[in-house]
Amino acid sequence: METSLRTLLLRRCLPPSLVLLCAVGLKAYLRPADWWGRALILVVIGTAAWLLVRIADAVIDTWYARYAAAAAPEQDARVRRVRTQVTLIHRVVTAVVVVVTVAAMLLTFPAMRAVGASVLASAGVLGIVAGIAAQSTLGNLFAGLQIAFGDTVRIGDTVVVDKEWGQVEEITLTFLVVRTWDERRITMPVSYFTSKPYENWSRGGAELTGTVFLHLDHRAPVRLLRERLELILAELPEWDGRSSGLLVTDTTPHTVQVRAVVTAKDSDDLWTLRCAVRERLIAWLVAEHPYALPRIATAPAAPGPGEVPGGIPYEAPGPE
Repeated sequence: METSLRTLLLRRCLPPSLVLLCAVGLKAYLRPADWWGRALILVVIGTAAWLLVRIADAVIDTWYARYAAAAAPEQDARVRRVRTQVTLIHRVVTAVVVVVTVAAMLLTFPAMRAVGASVLASAGVLGIVAGIAAQSTLGNLFAGLQIAFGDTVRIGDTVVVDKEWGQVEEITLTFLVVRTWDERRITMPVSYFTSKPYENWSRGGAELTGTVFLHLDHRAPVRLLRERLELILAELPEWDGRSSGLLVTDTTPHTVQVRAVVTAKDSDDLWTLRCAVRERLIAWLVAEHPYALPRIATAPAAPGPGEVPGGIPYEAPGPE
């Protein structure tokens, strides 16, 4: 792992290191003055910040790769949580370095040093004004930190927000990207996930239970249907074997509602499993028990006691 870190440092830090060495060498050898010397100072400061960010990138990426490789398969949720935290920490470090670099560049100008005292004196008022103006941005910033270290949602989690199902693809300090099943990207402020309810199907584990509903005729062979479900699940690799079942959950004047319950290791397998079970059950009913499919009755109803065909009440003749 040390070799990997050394290689990564060399690959990422070589360009800024060369630029920094050249700028420092020119500054020390030529001793330029006026605007040329100030430009070299700015280059040195900017390149040093660039080098610092690249070093942080290499260290963070190498540490995370080692952690993810050493984690057991059942620790996937923990790995995704660490990935979310590392991503946000990296963004915070980069933002801090950029701010400090810009401040250091500005302080190289004499005019900026002259007004430094007045800027510091008014920093409190400016901070209050900036806080009010950027209330939404600061709210998203703190919400992003809360998500990263509160473990409420992680990169790779399957979530349902605003009736849209998808996986968390990216988390930044201000927004979060959800990739839907049809490859659309929904960008939402991270404050949404700290102020509104949402579904996180990966919370506490990726295993899920799904249902398949069928509307059948009242004469449907429920016992045979239940046995057929078990045979179908045994042939499908998406079923994780945890649980299954089939029950009649409702009835209407024309049909009965049958619910099949299946389980899978994650949301993708569950969707595939539900579709396959529904398709195979319907195909089996069409081939073996077509009478069990729902239909609209158009024939006259059978006469009840005391009725003749047609629904006219029958009255026995009295004595003459």
